[in-house]
Amino acid sequence: MPGTLTSTPLTAVDRCDRCGAAARVRAVLPAGGELLFCQHHANEHMERLRELDAVINTESAPAL
Repeated sequence: MPGTLTSTPLTAVDRCDRCGAAARVRAVLPAGGELLFCQHHANEHMERLRELDAVINTESAPAL
């Protein structure tokens, strides 16, 4: 039986892959890998991420 993959919650050290701001959204790509985005860049790229069937996890602000 294969194991279940889970994502760890975003923390204050997780940064946006585009600009380095605090990450608020994790996009897990079907081909593997993940992207972290601040809310601004998540909004900017959301349409394309959905086209790619990425799994989008939005989390509340990380604890400082």
